[in-house]
Amino acid sequence: MAGNIFGNIFKLTTFGESHGPALGGVIDGCPSGLKIDLNAIQVEMDRRKPGQSAIVTQRKEPDSVTFYSGIFEGETTGTPIGFLIHNTDQKSKDYSHIKDSYRPSHADYVYDKKYGNRDYRGGGRSSARETACRVVAGAIAKQILSEIKITAFVSSVGKIKIDKHYSDLDFSEIEKNPVRCADSATALLMENHIKDIRKEGDTVGGIVSCVIKNTPIGLGEPVFDKLHADLGKAMLSINAVKGFEFGSGFEGTKLKGSQHNDSFDKDGKTKTNNSGGIQGGISNGMDIYFNVAFKPVATIMQAQQTIDSNSNVVEIKGKGRHDPCVVPRAVPIVEAMAALVLVDFFLLNRTIKL
Repeated sequence: MAGNIFGNIFKLTTFGESHGPALGGVIDGCPSGLKIDLNAIQVEMDRRKPGQSAIVTQRKEPDSVTFYSGIFEGETTGTPIGFLIHNTDQKSKDYSHIKDSYRPSHADYVYDKKYGNRDYRGGGRSSARETACRVVAGAIAKQILSEIKITAFVSSVGKIKIDKHYSDLDFSEIEKNPVRCADSATALLMENHIKDIRKEGDTVGGIVSCVIKNTPIGLGEPVFDKLHADLGKAMLSINAVKGFEFGSGFEGTKLKGSQHNDSFDKDGKTKTNNSGGIQGGISNGMDIYFNVAFKPVATIMQAQQTIDSNSNVVEIKGKGRHDPCVVPRAVPIVEAMAALVLVDFFLLNRTIKL
């Protein structure tokens, strides 16, 4: 299967399936001499792992990471960093009823048609469990980008949303509630809504917003490898993502140029930031901010009509442990993918001028 490598200089290759013995990855291009904070990596993994609250899947995985290469006496060596995350709580029998049937809006059908086979246990390679490997790599990338602050949070669940600009939010609230919302009052509404949706055997989507502060000027390339283009690709590669917008996004289409333009101060900063910290595909030193839209999880605990591998119309109903809403656990994944994009351009910038 192609498409398992992300990045140009700082490269991540991931492997493994949801119900296999382990997931893993290889990070190539990480500079030597970086002191690795293993505890910081585990903190990021704990933010993503299943079973962390009542509003996510109850699969219990420690998601502890074992490194096999590329780190010696606490520092990177400049050689490939290999790691594994062992699966410990698979319940593959929960998927035996869909062995020959396709879940609506899932990857089941297209995987089968593309490859002529599929791992039906938890979706195999199409499972969002693969993103655990991205969080490992993103946590290391964050340690390289120590001066840059990447903060993601849930800004909407279904029709419930934060009605404040990100500059008016208290980011310290994000890890104080299970939804990872940056507003405590809205978080409670979101949490109760997700619980109600779960009782119905249904799922709900939402939006993860991300703010990146202290980005240096000059990250991104001016033509095909624009910073926002690579951020968009990174976010759209995450399971269940259906949309990406940065800066003023679609709302900017409602403005005139005279309203939308970001005029400069003498120090090169801009009075407004409709550009979202990126101009001409290159970071301009202002805050980068964007939204990532996640659809409702495809597997629901309700009967649905579908087809099987013989094109017979059948009825299917989800079983086992699934997220009623993926956005709380997607927050660290969004941060990780943003870090992987930024670290790649950060390292590239070291090669372009004397």
